[in-house]
Amino acid sequence: MEMTEMTGVSLKRGSLAVEDNDSLTPAEEAKRQKVSEGWLTKGQDGIENNSPPSCENVPGLPAVVSAGKSKRNSDAQLQEEEEEEEDGLSEEGEEEEEAESFADMMKHGLTELDVGITKFVSSHQGFSGILKERYSDFVVHEIGKDGRISHLNDLSVPVDEEDPSEDLFTVLTAEEKQRLEELQLFKNKETSVAIEVVEDTKEKRTVIHQAIKSLFPGLETKTEDREGKKYIVAYHAAGKKALANPRKHSWPKSRGSYCHFVLYKENKDTMDAINVLSKYLRVKPNIFSYMGTKDKRAITVQEIAVLKITAQRLAHLNKCLMNFKLGNFSYQKNPLKLGELQGNHFTVVLRNITGTDDQVEQAMNSLKEIGFINYYGMQRFGTTAVPTYQVGRAILQNSWAEVMDLILKPRSGAEKGYLVKCREEWAKTKDPAAALRKLPVKRCVEGQLLRGLSKYGMKNIVSAFGIIPRNNRLMYIHSYQSYVWNNMVSKRIEEYGLTPVPGDLVLKGATATYIEEEDVNNYSIHDVVMPLPGFDVIYPKHKISDAYREMLTADNLDIDNMRHKIRDYSLSGAYRKIIIRPQNVSWEVVAYDDPKIPLFNTDVDNLEGKPPPVFASEGKYRALKMDFSLPPSTYATMAIREVLKMDTSIKNQTQLNTTWLR
Repeated sequence: MEMTEMTGVSLKRGSLAVEDNDSLTPAEEAKRQKVSEGWLTKGQDGIENNSPPSCENVPGLPAVVSAGKSKRNSDAQLQEEEEEEEDGLSEEGEEEEEAESFADMMKHGLTELDVGITKFVSSHQGFSGILKERYSDFVVHEIGKDGRISHLNDLSVPVDEEDPSEDLFTVLTAEEKQRLEELQLFKNKETSVAIEVVEDTKEKRTVIHQAIKSLFPGLETKTEDREGKKYIVAYHAAGKKALANPRKHSWPKSRGSYCHFVLYKENKDTMDAINVLSKYLRVKPNIFSYMGTKDKRAITVQEIAVLKITAQRLAHLNKCLMNFKLGNFSYQKNPLKLGELQGNHFTVVLRNITGTDDQVEQAMNSLKEIGFINYYGMQRFGTTAVPTYQVGRAILQNSWAEVMDLILKPRSGAEKGYLVKCREEWAKTKDPAAALRKLPVKRCVEGQLLRGLSKYGMKNIVSAFGIIPRNNRLMYIHSYQSYVWNNMVSKRIEEYGLTPVPGDLVLKGATATYIEEEDVNNYSIHDVVMPLPGFDVIYPKHKISDAYREMLTADNLDIDNMRHKIRDYSLSGAYRKIIIRPQNVSWEVVAYDDPKIPLFNTDVDNLEGKPPPVFASEGKYRALKMDFSLPPSTYATMAIREVLKMDTSIKNQTQLNTTWLR
């Protein structure tokens, strides 16, 4: 096996996006076993949306945003806005035009070299291709804990005698539904809504009662006579908190409490998708559970579970939602848990490739037999001129003024106008309330930090920063760990190549042990792990141990004391395999003439009976269609990087006249 340096490969055009394998929350990551990688390992740290949601709304970052309403800034008003955003039912702001000025912004971004990604394992000559020219060229199927790949192939609803009549969905008029929703969400001053029962029968009244209680959780109903007419009156039974959970008494005891289903989605990340589903179902998003998040610019198929919502109601969403499909319904006793998955299966099309058939064959055989360096991908480090690892380093250094400055200061590159104005206001006045008024969207890191500074004052930055959700705060320090790991792995491969050496680390169960001289032939490079820095890991017994110490010392950190004054920011560390060999690798080169045609069928295409595409023996363009499976916390873009031998950073591709989200 040979190891090669990074070489520049011209990518003529491209649309590389920022989503890969699915991710656990950092909260889950904090609880995980120290074993961070491995094909069958559970509880792993697969974070792809690795920058906390910024007001820039960069594609792939999960954030529910609500449109700003005015320039009020009292504590009460800030609290009111916070509650509205957190209930998951606020109106989403109009989506920004993502491509606007993005290329300009990326000229000030990071390259792979900036985050330690410098080596390749294969010796083939690289070639160019277009990744994600269309989001449908990147399809992700979740691999469940039983090893099965999730597919949407059944839209039928389980037959259940306990289910209400189908009339439940049609008995209320659109106007009545609107009034009931406003009542449910406390959007007006009414304390009740009365619906006249036309064609009064007991059966009709029963259906209306069921419809209101089922479609509008938190509302109770009663029948009243008014001037000789029958009315169903809806009202709040338990105050504002009634919306939080489904009605317990309306669920059959014999049925599992959770409806599991397969969610097929296009161009939407998992958190956004759940917020859309919860909005249509009029429930809180926290009753949904899943094994991992899937990012935006792709077609993804994954399992979701929801508490006490019937398959019948979920199936009705297929009639009103675009770019979503729900199916494969079943009732189960338990929810899903983050990290229970075995990984993801990818189907990727690289369009307009320049490589010869021999080059493609060499590249794909190398991927299949050797694999790729298990670098943390570019999305781990953010997409703006201020990398997330710099913020993480400042947190670990306890330099809170620098943390505040890095997040809020003006920065090079194009940003949305309101964010530029917010940063300018901050730089000019250092008045958090004034800067906050410049943001129409408050549920982003900048908005949350400014809200915290308004509440706690400039002398208590730690508490102000603490307003940012814990998962997002931890993303910063995990980004720093990843930055160190990437750099150290590049040094390890540069120093010792792709063979195990005495002093390398391997895992025995969950415990890391050293490779001794006499055992070196019992291991391969695929067994070797390296630590993410922390207080509960050991380091290799060779030159790379000194390199870790030197790097952290240069960053004013003590490798022997990775505990932080604030417990949340203490790093225990973890171990990560340095080379990943994908499973189930297959590929084919196809010819095509129309760059807009899909080159393979999706699950929905198959459900609709569409015939698979037929390819000519010759065409204007050639594409490489590749399939492979990866464990959690590995980055598909790093596997594709190994095939093409190209820098996957958006900055590099911008400089090569690439197009973002075409």
